[in-house]
Parts: sequence; C-alpha cells; structure tokens
Amino acid sequence: MAKRPRVGRGSNSVQLRRYNERIVLQVLRRVGEASKAELARLANLTNAAIGGIIQELEGGGLIRAVGKRHDGGRGQPATILRLDSAGAFGFGVRLDRTSIETVLVDFSGRVIGRRAHDRILPTPEKACDMIARDIDNLLELLDESQRERITGVGLGMPFNLGAWLHELGLPGDTFRLWDDVDFRLLLEEALPFPVFCENDATAATIAELFYGSGRQHDDFLYVFIGPAIGGGVVIGGDCLRGVSGNAGHFAVIPVPTSKLASAPKPSGPWDLLITRASLAALTRHLAFRGVGTSSRTDLEQAAESGHPAVVEWLDDCVDALLPAIWSAHAVVDVSVLVIDADIDGGLIDQIISRLRKAMAETAPEARKPPQIERGSFGPDAGAIGAASLPMFFNFSPRASILTGDDPGQGERPVSAGAAELRPQTRTGAGLVSSRASAPR
Repeated sequence: MAKRPRVGRGSNSVQLRRYNERIVLQVLRRVGEASKAELARLANLTNAAIGGIIQELEGGGLIRAVGKRHDGGRGQPATILRLDSAGAFGFGVRLDRTSIETVLVDFSGRVIGRRAHDRILPTPEKACDMIARDIDNLLELLDESQRERITGVGLGMPFNLGAWLHELGLPGDTFRLWDDVDFRLLLEEALPFPVFCENDATAATIAELFYGSGRQHDDFLYVFIGPAIGGGVVIGGDCLRGVSGNAGHFAVIPVPTSKLASAPKPSGPWDLLITRASLAALTRHLAFRGVGTSSRTDLEQAAESGHPAVVEWLDDCVDALLPAIWSAHAVVDVSVLVIDADIDGGLIDQIISRLRKAMAETAPEARKPPQIERGSFGPDAGAIGAASLPMFFNFSPRASILTGDDPGQGERPVSAGAAELRPQTRTGAGLVSSRASAPR
C-alpha cells in the first residue's frame, strides 16, 4: 500500500475532508461496489466520518446506491454504493508517430465514443485541428448537463517525437517540427477545456493501474508494444514518472543486435530494444519479405495468418525482450509483468507464451521470473490512460491536498460542473497514485 501522508502543520479539517472524499472514490474504483461499513473499513475512517462523506458524494452525483444486501446478521440490509458513471467525463488523446486517437470516457472508465486516424503524424497545427474537430464531434454524444461535468482533456504522447526515426523507418522533416512546439499549450488554446499531458507509455500504464491489473497488484512492470515500445513501473500502487517523465522507457534498453536481415545496422556494438521489439520492426520485416502493410488492421491480419515473416519477427522480438525484462526485473524486483500491444491477432498471447518459456529457462540462481499477464485494454490503453489524467487530478487523493500545496485547493470534488471544479492546467500528473490509506 502507498505510504500514509502525514497530517501536519498547514493541513486543516477542510483539506482532510476533501482528501478523505477522494480516498472513498478511489476505494470504490478499485473494489467496484461496497457498503457504508465496508467503505469505512477499507478507507480507515470512522462510521461518523464515512456517513458525511457518502452524503456529500451522493449529492454531488459522483456515487449512487445500487441496491441492498443482507449480510446475514440482524438489522436492516446494507445499502450498496458504486461510482456513478455519469458523475464526470473526460477526453483522452493518444498521439504517436503513426496514429491519432481521441476517446470520450465516463467516470467508470467506459469508452463512450472514439475517433481515430491511422496515418503518419502531420504537422502540429494540422494535428491540433483534427483533434479539435474530433472532440467537437464526440461532444454530441453528451447532453447539456453531462457536458458541464467534463473535467478536461488528457494528452498522451511521446516526449521525443523527433527521436528514433531511423530505428522506426520514418521520415524526419515533419517530425522535427514537433521538437519546437509545446503541443499541450497549442491544443489547450484550441479547446474550451484544460489539457493534462503525460508520456504516452505512462498514460497506458495509468490505464492498467486504475482499471486493470492495478486492482489486484500493487507492484508490476508494464510493457506496451506499439509502433515503438514503452511502458511503466508501478511500485506500491504508484506509477513512477522519473525526473524527465520517462520512467519505464524500455525502448532505449541496450540489447544484442538483431539477426533479421531487415533490421537496420546499429551504430555501435549494441542495438536498442525499439529496433527489435516494436510493430515498426514487424512492419519493416513484413515489407522485406514482400508483405505490404499500411495499417494496424493489416498487421493484425498478417499475425492471424501466421505468415512466416511474423514468426521470424516473434523469435527476434522475444530474444530482445528477454534480457531487457530480466534487467528491469533485477532493478525493481516486482512479481508481475503486464504485456499489451496495439494489435492482437494472437500476437500478444504468442509473445507471452514464448517469453514465459524463455524466462523460466534462463532464470538466474535463486530468482523466480515474474508472473506474466496480458494487459486489459490493447489499442485502447493509451487513450484511456490519457483520459484518466483529468480524472486523476480532480478526484484522486494526493498528499499535496493535506498541506494546501494542491493548485486546485479551493474547489470541491463533488461539484456539479466543471466550472466549479476549476481543474488547473498541468504538464504531467506527477506521481500517480491508485491507492492511499486515509490518515487516522
């Protein structure tokens, strides 16, 4: 469990109450539904405190009663509470070098609608226009009262779009334009909502932490195989960012050189994981073997067909993943590895099966390989993770709330509209916590 923040000078009863409200929301997000007594126990709160918090959250439309349950004892049946999926809404934008995807999600993380563009990234100005139009179209899915509950737009994108173009086989002219623009600011100027930005791999990790494996595991490594490869590190229920926001940057882990004839020659004695374990590498090898692909659908069909080029890439991919995962595991010592990808077609299961076998065969003395699980969201991971960023800022417990350092200190998390919530614009969500224990 995450460490319990210390309540000291600078905190007051209002801040503590606000923090505890968010603790209750976080507990419900993890367990799905619970009674008042269960919430009090899980959040380490008294019955008196939990009663007032439940009343506030119900009045604000963030939680709702869904029925009664008899626990087998005497007295009245317990009221069962759950997050109200219509309590808040957020947009998520996943932007990478070969696609743009925008989703609208509700408070439970359910995707209400999406718009996607499977193409090489255009100029920043054109990408901004495309996203703004997509958000306008998705707004039509909400009624007027629901629009007042929009918390913001989360943006998940690589922090170095102009890097690794040689390894990914992409043109350089357009991508260099991205190195000189603050796209979060550009997008925010085009939208009536605050924009929250994170590394795309970190955003995908957040999706898994909030809505997937994070409900069962406090510690895990997360690897996402997309056009490139990225991931994250979850320790104690927190998604680590690192000093530059690139914690879990698996792409740059040095690995032995590829044996595939299609692989570009490295400039030194080592290759990078991105060159071997990425969908760009699969696309490149399929093209080398005469199979043209122009979309994720094409790649998925090639994987489903069991084309020999896919099998060759799988061998090379797992051979590269093996030392990279063992290296990361040696540093953070977690018991679970979660792997997800932008496509399926049986590809994820094959990677997991091969990697389990290879890790079992190469485990160092007195060390067990991590349990390997499949990710929960596939190609939706980045966009859902991005959409969770404004939800996190508005509704998750953070220690800064207790000391008055939280930029949004004046707002109430149970307000009816986004204007009352007043979420602050931030680049990066900081240390993302999925769980925290309430102070006693």
